[in-house]
Amino acid sequence: MNNILAAIDIGTNSFHLVIAKIDSKNRFTVVTKTKEVVRLGNSSNDMKYISKESIERGVEALKRFKLICDSYNAEIIAVATSATREALNKDEFLDRVFEETGIVINIVSGYEEARLIYLGVLQSLDIYKKKILLVDIGGGSTEFLVGKKGNVKIASSLKLGAVRLTRKFDLDDKVEKTDLKSSKIYVKGAMNQIVRTLQEEDFELVIGSSGTISNIGSIIMSENTTVNYQDVNMNGFVIKRKPLYSAVEKIYKADTTQERLKIPGLDPKRADIITAGAVILEQIFTDLKIEKMTLSGYALREGIIMNYIQQNSGEFEFGHLTDVRYSSVIHLGERTNYDKEHSIQALKLANKIFDFIKSKFNLTDDDREYLEAATLLHDIGYYISHSDHHKHSYYLIRNADMLGFNDKEIELIANIARYHRKSHPKAKHENFNKLDDQSKDLIKKLAGILRIADSLDRSHKSIVEDIDLSFDDKQLIIELVSCNGDPYLEIWGANLRKLLFEEAFGCKVKIKQKK
Repeated sequence: MNNILAAIDIGTNSFHLVIAKIDSKNRFTVVTKTKEVVRLGNSSNDMKYISKESIERGVEALKRFKLICDSYNAEIIAVATSATREALNKDEFLDRVFEETGIVINIVSGYEEARLIYLGVLQSLDIYKKKILLVDIGGGSTEFLVGKKGNVKIASSLKLGAVRLTRKFDLDDKVEKTDLKSSKIYVKGAMNQIVRTLQEEDFELVIGSSGTISNIGSIIMSENTTVNYQDVNMNGFVIKRKPLYSAVEKIYKADTTQERLKIPGLDPKRADIITAGAVILEQIFTDLKIEKMTLSGYALREGIIMNYIQQNSGEFEFGHLTDVRYSSVIHLGERTNYDKEHSIQALKLANKIFDFIKSKFNLTDDDREYLEAATLLHDIGYYISHSDHHKHSYYLIRNADMLGFNDKEIELIANIARYHRKSHPKAKHENFNKLDDQSKDLIKKLAGILRIADSLDRSHKSIVEDIDLSFDDKQLIIELVSCNGDPYLEIWGANLRKLLFEEAFGCKVKIKQKK
């Protein structure tokens, strides 16, 4: 584990960089941080495309971030949220960033975004043992999460953000009363889903994170004291209902950008989107009947650091899947009525093959996790239909909210599961062809392992209790040992499906029962 980590939050409105030092007890200290207002989601109100100008601003900002990271010799983890994950031309942005900075951007779902924010918030406030409602108003989306002791009970993401709402109802420069009224009606309608979801929840505290909420907090604080929004630490500040409504009304009355710039405590860079942020926050307080909200100074970027520590520290691991990853995989399996015994048997055999060939073929611990997840979930497509169940497995995994995995990792897992049977990966398969060459090669290798492991339990009776592996003249020999029945069907099935492994690894496979 690298002890200097740089977390980059590529948001719809702003890009944030936090560089932290991790000590021997897995605690981190922020060394430096910076942010730039990029407005990646500034192109249109539906945020379906990132404009060329926005891409240019984003690339230039990340070049500057890279120089800072290099000066600390920091390992970089970059996470992108709403604007990037929704854009149809996101690959253009991702490719430009990688070509010009070497930074690999991980796109996370709204569900995973909420979990990472929760991890960050847990480092800033003494709330671990409390059941909380977390609210984070971003530029393109608003995240809601109910959690306790680090466990996520509910997580939901609404396409409702300060930049998105500003563009949709022209709330940036001169705000017309009719547009303001329409935006409030729209937000109330959008909130209906989350109101129904949370109506039975009895959370102890409401926590708010994000620049929008913190800036409204600094406006409230300015009512009683002179506040410089840049210097004040809003962590732990409590927004109460009555002062919030007063601050919101002040924002509404300032119906031009120039008037809003006069509001004490306002960040000038938010003057054009603060009205939309106020509409969203006011409606959240009203519809969820919130009396007070405690602000967190930590959010997604600090959550990225904590997640890195969890994934790279043995204290947080469950087998070879980190606890949150393992839980999300098992949860998806249980929701789709997976054959648990067969999945675990296939996993045992797949791991044995993987561990034997790992060093010879330069496979990594991350690769092992992808294989484990895909093996446990490879048959969940039966939940939809027996016919083409491998394709249904891909669909279910690809569209599931799998906590702990980013978008690219979910795509890898879904493809590995999809190719556990039938045809090999082909260029005409859209799900496979859109991937980079490195990902394609990894999918072939891991799916090749899965095919053999799955076939060695073809009868779903765990007949093959164990296997011995050896190499003989570029040939992998798999010997079945401790069989509790006739493994004829297993040997036949494995020989039928070993070709993908042989193609991917460039070595023949011989399968036999040990005498």
